Amino acid sequence: MNTRMPSFSQRPPTGRRRVVAAAALAGVLPAAGCGGPAGHEGHDGHSASPQARTAAARALPGMPPVLNPRDLYAADRPNKLSPVVRDFPSRVYVPNTESDTVSVIDPRTYKVTRTIRVGRQPQHVVPSWDLKTLWVNNDLGNSLTALDPATGKKGRTVDTHDPYNLYFTPNGRYAVVMASKDRQVVFRDPRTLKVRKALSVDCAGVNHADFSPDGRYFIVSCEFSGELLKVDTARMAVIGKQRLPRKGAMPQDVKISPDGRTWYVADMMSDGVWVLNGDRFTEPRLLHTGEGTHGLYVSRDSRTMYISNREEGSISLLDFDSGRLVGKWHLRGGGSPDMGGLSADGKVLWLSGRYDSEVYAIDTRNGRTLAKIPVGRGPHGLAVYPQPGRYSLGHTGIFR
Repeated sequence: MNTRMPSFSQRPPTGRRRVVAAAALAGVLPAAGCGGPAGHEGHDGHSASPQARTAAARALPGMPPVLNPRDLYAADRPNKLSPVVRDFPSRVYVPNTESDTVSVIDPRTYKVTRTIRVGRQPQHVVPSWDLKTLWVNNDLGNSLTALDPATGKKGRTVDTHDPYNLYFTPNGRYAVVMASKDRQVVFRDPRTLKVRKALSVDCAGVNHADFSPDGRYFIVSCEFSGELLKVDTARMAVIGKQRLPRKGAMPQDVKISPDGRTWYVADMMSDGVWVLNGDRFTEPRLLHTGEGTHGLYVSRDSRTMYISNREEGSISLLDFDSGRLVGKWHLRGGGSPDMGGLSADGKVLWLSGRYDSEVYAIDTRNGRTLAKIPVGRGPHGLAVYPQPGRYSLGHTGIFR
């Protein structure tokens, strides 16, 4: 959640433990280098199918060809690591918003191996488009701190105003900073980090997004005004806007289905995910999942979406083929599951415990809580790294 309210480590004193924020955040920025990732043919090294070539002809110029038009996550299969990241040690990077640190966890031992001091209120750890760098979004510190995933060491810190979350266009041409406090979506050069266009938006709390299969548009949630924006990637212009049809809606994470036809938007105040057609930008319908719906994650076989319900301490399972909920896991002893990602083999779902100063490791085969690991205060958008995929679209790890 994009919020500046204090004491994230304590549950808000309301019956439903809501954090109803009155202020907005924002921000993000690009990765080091913008050279195209390896493997533009097929993920297995073979040439693309005729369907894939047709999709490539319609795609955003410079975007790596879609491997499988029927599965946007075809490059994310278990342990199919890019040569760029293959030798990186497996780690979980946890930004602690109230401690101004990043906790580094060894997933084999469930132990914190390093604590890195960063800027004020780090919100997310974001893999760069070229997979080489992890960017820590120091929201109130107005900066981005680079981490080297090969060594775990801190690199340069770059002045960036109001950086709450960070994305990258599918062709790697721009880093996209969601500046929610400034009410802007800021397009930056991924090498120099200079602003190329600051797009003013008429909504409050721009923060989470995902891209269409062809990369030509993305849909953004506006948390504090309960709205969605549709943005033309190449033109860097808003081409659609709608208010969610529920009073008090507070949209969070955004995720597109593997077939590219359906979009899902988590809503922590409506206790579910909104479901809509992104191309037509239709009015969405609400699918109730659990109290405080927050993060959305796709399984390594592209069959299931894991949905974190932060206020309820649970994870809902959605079957993409049927569009129905097929199960729910509850954290052992409760908790506040927020943002995170999957292990490279897909067997463990890692989520931050926003109100509990801990991180959860969850077995994706049976939903068993494998570990609760103490970290700093207010853990938020953790990144599991490395992960499969040819390039990163940002956030805590959206790979294609």
